[in-house]
Amino acid sequence: MNVEVTPLPGIGVRKDFALRNGRRVGVVSHRDGQIELIISHVDDPDASLAEIPLAPDEAGALANLLGGPQLVAQLTGEHRELPGIHTRQIPVGPPFDGRTLGDTALRTRTGVSVVAVMRAGQVLPSPTPDFTLTAGDLMVTVGTTEGLDNAVAILKKG
Repeated sequence: MNVEVTPLPGIGVRKDFALRNGRRVGVVSHRDGQIELIISHVDDPDASLAEIPLAPDEAGALANLLGGPQLVAQLTGEHRELPGIHTRQIPVGPPFDGRTLGDTALRTRTGVSVVAVMRAGQVLPSPTPDFTLTAGDLMVTVGTTEGLDNAVAILKKG
């Protein structure tokens, strides 16, 4: 996909791309920090069909919804030929908010590896044991079905 970046003098920056149907979708990042999701009319890419203001946490949640499945799909495809190995996104629950990845002891307790953490639309690859977690982070994990099920329980309840 070709993302076009358009400076908007006095406003901020528009970043968008064309969908297969010709409509454009993107975001406007305002100079004051406001973020808007935008969808253009098919016949006029400069005219907005919808402008949806997003708070920073809403923008992050939307980015996680859109980005997480792509990363997991890529990892799943790479592990397809390895029987018994699965990839899963696991949300970090309140018991680990502000604590480190090492505090979870996931690898020791479940055999599951954390290959990335998704936070506010960013993929943070290969987190180290001293990586500080935030409730709502999505851990991208690899392991056996049993190990992943156990990791879900640990991250949910502590």
